[in-house]
Amino acid sequence: MDIAVIGLGLIGGSLLRALAAQGHQVTGYDADPTTRDEAKSAGYTVTPSMTTGTDLTILAVPLPALPAVFAELAPHPGLITDVTSVKGPVRALAPPRFVGGHPMAGKETSGFAATDPALFNGCAWVLTFETGQTDLSDWLTLAALYTALGARVVPLTSAEHDRVVAQISHVPHLFAAALAGQLRANPPAATLAAGSFRDGTRVAATRAELIAAMCGGNATAVREELDHLLAELHDLRARLDAPDPVAALVPALRPAVELRRAWPPNPGSRVELPADPAVLLDLGRSGGWVTDVAADRTKVVAMRPETDRNTS
Repeated sequence: MDIAVIGLGLIGGSLLRALAAQGHQVTGYDADPTTRDEAKSAGYTVTPSMTTGTDLTILAVPLPALPAVFAELAPHPGLITDVTSVKGPVRALAPPRFVGGHPMAGKETSGFAATDPALFNGCAWVLTFETGQTDLSDWLTLAALYTALGARVVPLTSAEHDRVVAQISHVPHLFAAALAGQLRANPPAATLAAGSFRDGTRVAATRAELIAAMCGGNATAVREELDHLLAELHDLRARLDAPDPVAALVPALRPAVELRRAWPPNPGSRVELPADPAVLLDLGRSGGWVTDVAADRTKVVAMRPETDRNTS
């Protein structure tokens, strides 16, 4: 497939490497000349401007840059997708032949120097499907492309995606930033901080601009989920005022302990499903994912978490 990747940071640059390794004809572009030079020096084809004649264009640019990119790609006849961590605002900007995407493969480092062609192996990659708008053939084309990279493709609507990532990505970034603030003017804390602090604040090392873009771009869902988290924290705070705070905390903490110990869920059995939009969305809503697409595009191979195996 002839593919253009626009934006060669961590995700876009890793895609450039991974797709080229799969034998695709891949061209890269980045607005930063230094990044373009890095990619060229690594042996990849990089253009000085965006190309519009490819079968597929993957947008790996920050959300604030998308309006200008979409405007420049207006005459592009091919399929367009993205890797942005918010889907609702992108859907509002996107052209008709578009499938929203988001690989859950980020890390705290960024730039072309941080890229890795194996970054997507085993990652969950949301491909959005909007009934009456998304072309099934285009969706399956991308699902086949990304499962070939080792990704687990999860079908969801844009609204469903934005709510879930607010819960498990965007709010955790804000919480991690607040925790990292405990080091401010606190030398003993920096000395004593160990595993729990390291694990709880890892994503706080992400560039502030990236955190702000994804949380601000998903502000409605992030506000709702942040309020839920604050309510949970206020409940835990109130339990510390109990006559026996230890006894008061245990019943509140135990469910979370059990949920975390059971994560990630064990996959169930592989199943073949018809490549039907309603079936695909039901799969995503049950926590399942696509692992392969049949050559004739009539079926997909899928898996669900083991707990859902008998409820489908």
